[in-house]
Amino acid sequence: MAISQSVTSMTGFAAARGAQGPWSWTWELRSVNGKGLDLRLRVPDWISGLEAALRARLAKALARGNVTLNLRLQAEDAGGHLRINPAHLDDVLNAIAEVEARAMARGLSLAPARPGDVLSVRGVLETAGGDEDTGALKEALCADFEEVLADFVAMRRSEGAALHALLDGHLSDIARLTDAAATAAEGRRADAAQALQDSLARVMDGAAGADPARVAQELAMIAVKAEVTEEIGRLRAHVDAARDLLASGAPVGRKLDFLTQEFNREANTLCAKAQSSALTAIGLELKVAVDQMREQVQNVE
Repeated sequence: MAISQSVTSMTGFAAARGAQGPWSWTWELRSVNGKGLDLRLRVPDWISGLEAALRARLAKALARGNVTLNLRLQAEDAGGHLRINPAHLDDVLNAIAEVEARAMARGLSLAPARPGDVLSVRGVLETAGGDEDTGALKEALCADFEEVLADFVAMRRSEGAALHALLDGHLSDIARLTDAAATAAEGRRADAAQALQDSLARVMDGAAGADPARVAQELAMIAVKAEVTEEIGRLRAHVDAARDLLASGAPVGRKLDFLTQEFNREANTLCAKAQSSALTAIGLELKVAVDQMREQVQNVE
C-alpha cells in the first residue's frame, strides 16, 4: 500500500532569529502530545495585539497538541544608555506606599523596598525611545513568525510521515494475524465438533433420563459462544477503517485512538474464546501489535 504523508504528528520544534531597526528577537516554538489544543505564549505584553495575533495564527494552523511559544525581544539603544520612566516609577512607588500603609494598619512590619527591587519592576527602567509606537514592530514580528510557523508545521508533517509508516506497518501485522486467527479457528472446527460429540456421549451415559435434545441444545450454545467469526470480521473492518483514516488527510488522532480500543476489545475476546493453544498464541501476539499501534497513535494530531 502506498503511503501518503497525510498524518501529522503533535511533536514539533522550530526556532529562528530576526531583527528590524534597533530590535532583535529570537523565536522558539515547540509542541508535545495533548488531548486538545493548548497554547501557551510567552511574548512581550507591551506590544499591543501581538499575543492575540500570534494565538490566532497558531489556532488556524494546528488542531491538537500542547504548544509553547517563546519570544525573546531585545533593543540596541543607539545612545547606549537606559532611562527611568517617571510615570511608571510613580505608580510603583504609590503601590509600595499603599502596601506598607495597609501592613502597618494590621500591625505587620515589612522589609523596606530596595532601589534594585523597584528598578526590576517591568516598565520602570527602559531604553531610550521606549515610548515609540509598537505597531510597526508588531507587524514585523507577525510577518517573521509566518516562516517560523511554516517550519514548525513542516516538521510536524515530517514526523507524521514517519508515524504513518509505523502505523501502516502495525495495521499490516494486525491484518496478517487476523488472517492467521481465521485459519486457526477453521482448523480447530473439526476438533471442536468431535469434542462436543464426546461431551454429549459422556453426559448421556452419566445422566439417566436426560433429554438428548436439551443436552444437544446446551452444547450447541457452548459451541456458539466459542465461535470467533464475528470478532475476525470486526477486526478486518477496523483495519479497513484505520487505513481510510490514515488516507483522509484530516486530523485523525482521536478517531484512531478509539479504533485501537476496539481492536483491543476484539483481541481480548478472541483470546477468551480461543480454546486452542494455536489461537491463544495468535490472540496474544495480536494484543501486542495493537498495543504498539496505540502507543504510536498517541502522537497523531
